[in-house]
Amino acid sequence: MDNNISKLFMAHYTLSFTLTLFVLFSLSQSSAANILPIINPVSPSTICKFTPFPNFCKSMLPTTENVTSNNNVYDYGRFSVHKSLSSAHKFHSLIQKYLRQSKILRIIDIRALEDCQVLAELNIDYLSSTFKTVNETSKILPILEAEDVQTLLSAILTNTQTCLDGLQETDFPWSLRNGILTPLIDDKKLYSVSLALFIKGWVPNKKKRSKSHPITQKQSAFRNGHLPLKMTARNRAIFESISRRKLLQQQDDDQDLEDDDQVLVSDIVIVNQDGSGNFSTINEAVAAAPNKTDGTTGHFLIYINAGVYEEYVHISKNKKYLMMIGDGINQTIITGNHSYGVDNFTTYNSSTFAVHGQGFVAVNITFQNTAGAINHQAVAVRNSADLSTFYSCRFEGYQDTLYVHSLRQFYRECDIYGTVDFIFGNAAAVFQNCNLYPRLPLEKQFNAITAQGRTDPNQNTGISIQNCTINPADDLRFSNSSTQTYLGRPWKEYSRTIYAQNFIDGFINPLGWKEWTGDFALNTSYYAEFNNTGPGSNTSDRVTWPGFHVINATDAANFTVSEFLLGEDWLPRTGVPYFKA
Repeated sequence: MDNNISKLFMAHYTLSFTLTLFVLFSLSQSSAANILPIINPVSPSTICKFTPFPNFCKSMLPTTENVTSNNNVYDYGRFSVHKSLSSAHKFHSLIQKYLRQSKILRIIDIRALEDCQVLAELNIDYLSSTFKTVNETSKILPILEAEDVQTLLSAILTNTQTCLDGLQETDFPWSLRNGILTPLIDDKKLYSVSLALFIKGWVPNKKKRSKSHPITQKQSAFRNGHLPLKMTARNRAIFESISRRKLLQQQDDDQDLEDDDQVLVSDIVIVNQDGSGNFSTINEAVAAAPNKTDGTTGHFLIYINAGVYEEYVHISKNKKYLMMIGDGINQTIITGNHSYGVDNFTTYNSSTFAVHGQGFVAVNITFQNTAGAINHQAVAVRNSADLSTFYSCRFEGYQDTLYVHSLRQFYRECDIYGTVDFIFGNAAAVFQNCNLYPRLPLEKQFNAITAQGRTDPNQNTGISIQNCTINPADDLRFSNSSTQTYLGRPWKEYSRTIYAQNFIDGFINPLGWKEWTGDFALNTSYYAEFNNTGPGSNTSDRVTWPGFHVINATDAANFTVSEFLLGEDWLPRTGVPYFKA
């Protein structure tokens, strides 16, 4: 949040509650009256019916007669987002207060609080951006802008849930527990109301928004192939000059190249452990990258020579539009072994590699967490970067290998190894042409490829697996184990996962999907399969949950790059191949 906006909000906090409401609603009503069409007034009771928590919504919205008599959905939405921002600031201050009591806390408790601190800071940023948008207009937004804000509000809920999960999994001291968990649970409801009101007021009607077309035979012919990778001769020469080969190879040398399809590089640094590059560690190169770039001048390229890099890499929210290119899978390796519980890490901060910076791209790199199955949750990569891309990468771990935490993500031609819930999180994530390899877990464990974490029906999140190959890893294939492997299980109440046009080998349990516990989320989750092949793709014996569906081509198209990620707006600039439908 810039200084001007920060000062504005701090000024708001010094006002009385009534004056804050008056200023906020006077501004919104003036904007609507002078610039935009008149919007019909609506009561809090009526508008709250469109939220997941109607009673909480009514208790939160203002009720003074002279403030609410002419309010509409935009007034309530602005109020809710503003109140959410205020609550996020208060929670951040509360976390700092608890961290000052570190003498009575265990290491894992402190780390859980530190996770919450980072997540609260992200929420403040996202809510500041959201408030700026909703305070400028009282009308339906263009599709791309509406999607951006809905994505941020979805991520705010995810961040809050992650903080909550981390505190609950650490057995936070009872003497402090209620003081932090109660406001956190209330904040989660408040953010849910804000998301619902934003969708009601600013997001295009789903029927108007949808440009979905059924996946056609022509489109499915891209299976196991590549769309041409468009790159200028200049950029191709840059890649070749630092790697002595075509790292990103153009598939069709005769095609016309458009400016919009160029891969722009603003600067290049080289990492080599022998000291012959600009840096000998990845973290040094990341620290040297510019802060808060907008991507218009291209990616800051970090080329990482072959080697095993025993580093815990964290790319902060300020390090935007970084591109990392390695010498290839199993040549450039980033490795670590942190794990939950045993080493006093939360699941969230057990990752070897973590990225928040928008527009991140990784190519030709292996990411590992070598803690092993015995140490349970151990994340290789945690991705919280919006508009991020991993191409021709490998992810190795056991439980919780790849944490697709939040925002919009794309994975192409990647190899992913793991056991329990090894692709999990609450991003909007699409996987194309990847290889998924369930491994041999601990005795009496089962494998679940996915554990999607959607907690709210209005979040635009889910895991979409398209045109991938699902085979057992060699240790599972050649074992005598009776291990059962499932396509996924519902980690959270509105878990959403789609498998479309994949090859599924016969080791998948015929039921396909595994419950989390009892009947939790079996009615509210959304699991779908479309046009998969292979001996494990037969759906005749699948679970009979209300949340499971065998879908048609039109429904499947809603979870493709063009629809689910609006990827045609941002993927071309990465140079990574993809098919849009």
